[in-house]
Amino acid sequence: MRVTADMIKQLRELSSAGVLDCKGALEAAEGDMARAQEILKERGLAKAEKKADREARQGLIEAYVHLGKAAGVVEVNCETDFVARTPGFKQLAHDLAMQVVAANPSYVKEEDVPAEVLEREAQKYRAELAAEGKLEDLIGKIVDSKLAKFRQEICLLSQLFIKDPEKTVKDIVNESVLKNGENIVVRRFVRLELNEN
Repeated sequence: MRVTADMIKQLRELSSAGVLDCKGALEAAEGDMARAQEILKERGLAKAEKKADREARQGLIEAYVHLGKAAGVVEVNCETDFVARTPGFKQLAHDLAMQVVAANPSYVKEEDVPAEVLEREAQKYRAELAAEGKLEDLIGKIVDSKLAKFRQEICLLSQLFIKDPEKTVKDIVNESVLKNGENIVVRRFVRLELNEN
């Protein structure tokens, strides 16, 4: 199938990718717009992963306060001060601070979750399932599924993004990596809530 300028324009509007990237993805997908978007996403993740080893020592700390009752503060790092001052980077940091307030994560990424926390959750799930009379062969699979969901809920980067639940927070960070051409790292965060112990 011949790739037209209108098709490239449409894919650019959907993905924000460059003209040549859109053209290449459409050619690889033989004009299938949905498949072309998938190809761009796969290629984008590969590009983002290549940048992950680069040192990110610049950045900013952003805070978001919700109605004076809850606040989130995040440290987001990038490679240069130039990128840290761009409106897009500032918006990313602000969105991440909002995410912290709204979704109340406990850890930045899944690797940060201590093994004892996961084991405690697994034991709780096993006990619940055994009490329900579930078969032993099913319990292991169900526990694995519940633990995956638990990690998604408590890890900031794994959570569904509050402004676009079709994407995870990590997807949003990776999109920013591609736009800025620099490694971006969510270093840490803190969440405060009024009268919280």
